[in-house]
Amino acid sequence: MSTQKALIIPAKQAPFEVQDRPVPTPGKGEILVKILATALNPVDWKIQKGGYFIQNFPSVIGSDSAGEVAAVGEGVSNFAVGDKVVHQGWFLENDKSTFQQFAIVPAEIVAKVPSNVTIDEASTIPLGLATAAVGFYNPPEGAGLNLAYPWTEAGRGKYSGQPLVVLGGSSSVGQFAIQLAHLSGFSPIVTTASSKHEAFLKSLGATHVIDRNTDALAAAKSILPGGKAGIVYDAISEQSTESLAIALTPDDGAIILTLPLAQSLDAGSRKVLNVFGNVHAQRPLGISLYSELTNLLQAGDIKPNRVELLPGGLSGIPDGLDRMAANKVSGVKLIVHPWE
Repeated sequence: MSTQKALIIPAKQAPFEVQDRPVPTPGKGEILVKILATALNPVDWKIQKGGYFIQNFPSVIGSDSAGEVAAVGEGVSNFAVGDKVVHQGWFLENDKSTFQQFAIVPAEIVAKVPSNVTIDEASTIPLGLATAAVGFYNPPEGAGLNLAYPWTEAGRGKYSGQPLVVLGGSSSVGQFAIQLAHLSGFSPIVTTASSKHEAFLKSLGATHVIDRNTDALAAAKSILPGGKAGIVYDAISEQSTESLAIALTPDDGAIILTLPLAQSLDAGSRKVLNVFGNVHAQRPLGISLYSELTNLLQAGDIKPNRVELLPGGLSGIPDGLDRMAANKVSGVKLIVHPWE
C-alpha cells in the first residue's frame, strides 16, 4: 500500500479533512506502525482552533498510538513485523503524527503491549504518561524536578512519606501523575476530581480524593501535614487551579503546570515548571521510560485510562475534539480506530 487515510489540517485554523497521503518508509533505527487506535488530547483542538505550534501546512497531528509493527528500518532488531506496540506521536512532523493509518517512530521510544492491556487501552497512555513523567523526572533544563525514576530500583519508593497534590486527578495527565507519584512513594497523595471518580482514583494510588465542587483548599489543608505539599501537579492549569496550587505550596515548593501561569497570579519564590510532555523531544527520559513500560503495564504498576471509542474512524475526531473543548469529557480518554 503506497497511500493511506489521514486527518489533515489544510491551513492554519482550517477545518479538518480526511485525505490520502503517502505511507512513510522507516529509516535507520525506525519502525513503521500500522495505527489501530489513536487517542484525542486537548492539545489537538488547541492546535486546530487556536493555531498554536504548527507553522507548516497541510499538517497531520495526533500524539497517541497503539498498533502493530508493519515494517522495521535498518538496525532494528528488538521488534518484528506483527508485534503489538504503543508509542507517542510527534505532531511537528507529519510522518510521525498519529491521526492517520501509518506512522514512523524511533524504535528506542516504542514499547510492546503486554497481553493484559488491549490496543485501545494502550493508545490512551503515551502523551498523558509523558507529560506526568517530564514534570517529575526530567532535569531542570527540561522543565522537570529531576526526581529519581521510579521504574528503576533506586527510585522506587524513594520519596516515602512526602506529601504531594495532583489537581485534576481524573484527567488523563492527572491519572498518570497519581500513579507515578505512588510509585515514587509520595504519601499522602491528595487529588481533586468529581466525587464519582473517587474509588477509581484511589485504585491508582490517591490516598484522598477531594470533590472539586467543594472548598478544596480547606479540605486539602486539613489533610496535608502543616497544610502544605512540597509538590503540586496541576493537570488542569486554569487560573482557579493555579491559584489553589499556589495556596497549597510553601514558598520553597514546586508547582508543575501543563499551561502557563495566569498573568494575574504571582507564585512568589515557588518553582514553577511548564511541562512539554513528548518523549521525542525529551529523549533520554523517553528511552528509559519506554525500556520499562512493557514491564510496568504487565505488573499493573501503570494502568491505562478508561476508554470511550468514538464512531467514524478518523472522521469522528473533530466531533470528539469539540466535546473536549466544551469540557464535556470526564474520566475517560476518547479514541478512534483509523481503519474504520
